[in-house]
Amino acid sequence: MDRARIEALLNEVREGHTAVNEALDRLRDLPFEDLGFAKLDHHRALRTGMPEVIFASGKTAAQVAQIFARMANEGGNVLATHASREMFEAVRALELRDREPRAEFHEMARAITLIQAPAAPGKGTIGVVCAGTSDLPVAEEAAVTARLMGNTVELIADVGVAGIHRLLAQKHSLQSARVLVVCAGMEGALPTVVGGLVNAPVIAVPTSVGYGASFGGVAALLGMLNTCSPNVSVVNIDNGFGAASIASLINHL
Repeated sequence: MDRARIEALLNEVREGHTAVNEALDRLRDLPFEDLGFAKLDHHRALRTGMPEVIFASGKTAAQVAQIFARMANEGGNVLATHASREMFEAVRALELRDREPRAEFHEMARAITLIQAPAAPGKGTIGVVCAGTSDLPVAEEAAVTARLMGNTVELIADVGVAGIHRLLAQKHSLQSARVLVVCAGMEGALPTVVGGLVNAPVIAVPTSVGYGASFGGVAALLGMLNTCSPNVSVVNIDNGFGAASIASLINHL
């Protein structure tokens, strides 16, 4: 981010030489922050409505902490997914040095969050549903992400089709949600069943839960792609974050 260019642009707006809409268009194209090992896109929220998110897997704890700190300095909310407690402790170490510790670790979701500014509220509730307790980490990632993006979330756990009465007992909650994220492994049937009960978009998340022939979630993925419920769309295996991001966009329309 180039401070001089931003200051010059703001002066142009103040003096009436540049329209506000034109200034916003130019801000979308300002450069990223180069850390050497990472290039941080601080203007992604301006372009897409959602800030850049740290995918922590494959990064060192020190790298995650440095990226997290630089993003936090911009004043917005920060999310790191697929993070470990070691990464969280590295983030806290930087916080304790520079500011009051505010980041939070969500162990089940494997996520680190920092809330500094309330996000624009969604219009309704996002229902996050998972078939079994083994699918809960993916569902929790979706729930944490959706809440950070300003949404009210209701988490409904362990309602797989093997005990369909458990799902039907949640019919009111399912039908009152504005959009649903449904996570399931094994054969991946749950999103199709939920889709047949509601008049809302259903975002299906196949999980890597299952025995050998599940092929790490591929069986659930293929089952969901072949759904006969027309209100169901599908994201990648274990991608609770991606499902929540789409659900949030829908819930803010």
